[in-house]
Amino acid sequence: QVQLVESGGGLVQAGGSLRLSCAASGSIFSINAMGWYRQSPGKQRELVATITKGGSTNYADSVKGRFTISRDNAKNTVYLQMNSLKPEDTAVYYCNGAVVIEPFRKVNDYWGQGTQVTVSS
Repeated sequence: QVQLVESGGGLVQAGGSLRLSCAASGSIFSINAMGWYRQSPGKQRELVATITKGGSTNYADSVKGRFTISRDNAKNTVYLQMNSLKPEDTAVYYCNGAVVIEPFRKVNDYWGQGTQVTVSS
């Protein structure tokens, strides 16, 4: 089974930083695009950042200049460096990957279980 596991969430004061990691494991040939999404109570899940296998990125306007997405293809891992955190960044953060699965190399979308990020004022 393919599994994506996030880590690095926690409590941080406004202005602080966190680095989230999401490692994929299983029968993986490769992973195409990966991304981070977040959801707060009463709100829709929103895109935070995405990154292609080749390293092209895009970000939500609300996090541009503060967050950086990166990946290590050898480790099947995607990261989200979050700087200058604000209380409004408080949410459950989910990672996502379009995983090419062995042995037939079909593509399936997988989600992690989520990790809580709480930013205090």
